[in-house]
Amino acid sequence: MNESVTRTLSGIVYIILLIASTLYSEISFLVLFGLFMLLSVLEFCNLVGFNKLHAVLLAALFIIYTLFAKNSLGNNITINLATLIISVILILDLFKNGASGQRNDIAKAVLLIGYVILPFVLLAKYPFKGAEYNPYLIIGAFIIIWTNDTFAYIIGKTMGRTKLFERISPKKTIEGFLGGLIFALIGSYILSIFYNFQSAAVWMGAGTILVIFGTLGDLVESKFKRVAGVKDSGNIMPGHGGILDRLDSIIFAIPFLFLYYQIINYVS
Repeated sequence: MNESVTRTLSGIVYIILLIASTLYSEISFLVLFGLFMLLSVLEFCNLVGFNKLHAVLLAALFIIYTLFAKNSLGNNITINLATLIISVILILDLFKNGASGQRNDIAKAVLLIGYVILPFVLLAKYPFKGAEYNPYLIIGAFIIIWTNDTFAYIIGKTMGRTKLFERISPKKTIEGFLGGLIFALIGSYILSIFYNFQSAAVWMGAGTILVIFGTLGDLVESKFKRVAGVKDSGNIMPGHGGILDRLDSIIFAIPFLFLYYQIINYVS
């Protein structure tokens, strides 16, 4: 089968599965993203050479924690702060030349928890406002990311001249980034018309965060792959790579998005 056809069909199946599971119920949402987390954990282990059994046990503990822990403000802030610290470390690491050096198992475990597991915990908490489940929050976030990815690719391909971060991702351009951001903001405004439980300003603020930190997340994963000497984190999605390849933007952006909503809730 033609590679572009395979890629398109694989992408359609992924989108339908994600939207249908998120809309159907909170249980189907949690089951799907729990599966996504486990697959991402295994893919990350392959990238950094970490023991998969230890990783799965860590992931299982955090899944149990997410299901049974109280959704308290203090608890969420603690998780968010831990994730933000790792995120900032990884952003700073982008600007270091060459590989990041040999990491021991403790460093790999910390990265696994802060870069993969805790962001999925926040992602699982994200559509819940107290006890109320709002699937349109998470669907809206994915629509913004997909809009950004699509138009960043189109504009970068047709108009891109200035490299964004050539050492890590040679194909990304500043023109593509700005084009993706503009269309993501337009998409955010349109979302506010249909999903009017929050204002256009709030949606567009969320869109800005998703684009900026989602792009950084893509670069962070690209560096992991470059150091590992692989093109994709996995091969579960024909033409797209692994689950981590598909979710690297949102799992990196989610702690910043979570903080954004905490601030809005505090000041409102």
